[in-house]
Amino acid sequence: MNREKFYITTPIYYPSDKLHIGHAYCTVATDAMARYKRLQGCEVMFLTGTDEHGQKIEDKAKSAGVTPQQFVDNIVTAPGGVLDLWKLMNISYDRFIRTTDGYHVRAIQKIFKKMYDNGDIYKGTYKGKYCKDCEAFWTETQLADGKCPDCGREVQDAEEEAYFFRLSKYAGRVQDLLENTDFLEPRSRVHEMVNNFIKPGLEDLCVSRTSFTWGVPVDFDPGHVVYVWIDALFNYMTALGYMNGEHHDLEKFWPADVHFVGKEIVRFHSIIWPAMLMSVGAPLPRKVFGHGWLLLDGGKMSKSKGNVVDPYLLSERYGVDALRFFLMRTFPFGSDGNFSNELLIQTINKDLANDLGNLVSRTTAMAGKYFGGVLPEEQRFDEAMDDELVKMAGALRGRYEDAMEHYAMHKALDEVFQVIQRANKYIDENKPWLLAKSPEDRPRLACVLYNLLETTRICGVLLTPFMPGSMDKLFDQIGADGALRTWESAARWAALPRSVSVHKGENLFPRIDMEKELKELEQAAVQKSAPPAEEKPPEYITIDDFDKVKFVTAKILACDAVPKSKKLLRFTLDCGEAQPRQILSGIHEYYEPEQLLGKTVVACVNLAPRKMMGLESNGMLISAVKEQPDGTEKLHLLMLDDGVPAGYGLC
Repeated sequence: MNREKFYITTPIYYPSDKLHIGHAYCTVATDAMARYKRLQGCEVMFLTGTDEHGQKIEDKAKSAGVTPQQFVDNIVTAPGGVLDLWKLMNISYDRFIRTTDGYHVRAIQKIFKKMYDNGDIYKGTYKGKYCKDCEAFWTETQLADGKCPDCGREVQDAEEEAYFFRLSKYAGRVQDLLENTDFLEPRSRVHEMVNNFIKPGLEDLCVSRTSFTWGVPVDFDPGHVVYVWIDALFNYMTALGYMNGEHHDLEKFWPADVHFVGKEIVRFHSIIWPAMLMSVGAPLPRKVFGHGWLLLDGGKMSKSKGNVVDPYLLSERYGVDALRFFLMRTFPFGSDGNFSNELLIQTINKDLANDLGNLVSRTTAMAGKYFGGVLPEEQRFDEAMDDELVKMAGALRGRYEDAMEHYAMHKALDEVFQVIQRANKYIDENKPWLLAKSPEDRPRLACVLYNLLETTRICGVLLTPFMPGSMDKLFDQIGADGALRTWESAARWAALPRSVSVHKGENLFPRIDMEKELKELEQAAVQKSAPPAEEKPPEYITIDDFDKVKFVTAKILACDAVPKSKKLLRFTLDCGEAQPRQILSGIHEYYEPEQLLGKTVVACVNLAPRKMMGLESNGMLISAVKEQPDGTEKLHLLMLDDGVPAGYGLC
């Protein structure tokens, strides 16, 4: 896998109005892998995005009283939406695709026509079962207790004119791909795909719909829209420029090195996707890796089940790096994992607070206490005491790399933490606090602290893909500049200068009081799930109240700035009265006096007079004000047609 260029993708996500930690799981893993490959020096393309077509979207938009495009726009870009979650989780994607992007829509139409011209798409009538939530067609034999085998929801009877893809034509080639290559991992997924879907007889796939309209139109047959899984799967290529002129990276990055996908969509990626690529004559991706689910109380997290975990709440309490680390450290990527708040706190306390945080804190504190933060050049190595730690740290990168190349992020992290734990044991073995008591042992003390700092540096480099923000802070504390944070430097022992300067900083990972924290989390969850407080009914006024306010039209006879005031303008107004009226208004930051002479405005003339800057104001001018996104206000003085006479009352 060590190539100069690396292309990795997550699935493009349905734009849910309630994203949870399960959504973040796959994308955090993808981000960690992308950062790892960048650390190695690869040119990386990391793609993610949103899958925005289909009957489910159309139905939800209709219920919300908006167009489907408005519905997805509001969710993708709204607070708490996909873009916000990826920003929160520090996801370093290189390209974000939406299946409603115009270039993608046009490319899908060309792809559909190409498969049709190849003879791989034909028209017929679909009759069977359809899961709206999964956007998946099923035969009776594939159902589980009469329900969708993937999500367990009810399926609908569907019958309509449709186009079909000759999936059965490619059954043999796809089976050979799965059984005789490492295209699909983990290997257990291969047996599931072959035994459950191919061997029973791979049926042709319905690839158009006529019962709804929110999708990519089949341009040569109005009334049909392209099946969302053709639309969604080909995003991996259209995002690089396949059959469009928007991007030009196809030759550089295709075929993809790996698609990371949840196990519920492995069927689409390992059977339907390669068959369609065979149809259009395109190279296949090198690998599809089907990861497991995050489970809560034994079941998959689902908004409809109400068993979701809020990543915003957890990131706010523990920091996003701690949450990222927990997801990758605790659960083998190819298997399901049972999430619990207890497990999260235990992991943070054990690995981050006790092991890593303790190592950094103790080492930097001792360097400051015993050497004023700068180690001396003179150091005494002790082979018997130092050799094991030095060899473990020096060989760590190779073991870590082997695990990462097999997408075993939890194993890579385990390798790192074995070294961190060994370093903490090394402190207890060498007892720096005793060495500090003897002047002749100061070179030995300096060497012990240097070995700890260098071990920490190497571990920090390899933890960077998982906790980028925290590792920058770690490097600053142990005196490792940019050249000492690289992949190459992680394979070199003694890259730190012997006279390294150390700067003890804040505790990177404070220990959490388990009992107290669990109570607070429970309270926070209850507050978050509690129904919103009932809004007070609006306080209406009667027509008699309104009639008390007197608005009249007024001509501006004179206008000048009030001395010593940045905001006030003094107006002399013809309000249709015997004498001109003076009103002061704080709108100088929006208008200059000369802009307003002769204009017709609206004034409230029965307000009680009041003094401002020693001048009397007899009323109020009416303006329109709106707060801007940056928090400032924009004001417009209400002006009327200059043909309206002064002194007219508004009604």
